[in-house]
Amino acid sequence: MSQFDKPTDKSKLETIAGSLMLLSFGLGILAFLIAIDRPEWFTLRPASGTAAAMSKASDTQTHK
Repeated sequence: MSQFDKPTDKSKLETIAGSLMLLSFGLGILAFLIAIDRPEWFTLRPASGTAAAMSKASDTQTHK
């Protein structure tokens, strides 16, 4: 029996799967860190001109 066995197809698949999981975890952390730095991405904005006009008309501060 040799000291170093050749890797089987199953171990190669497990290595690739582990690498992809680690990559996706790292990209998820990167996306989270970018997102928390930009809170303006999460503000609710009107989607159309009509919605913007209705939003502005219902704003109580603009009627003063």
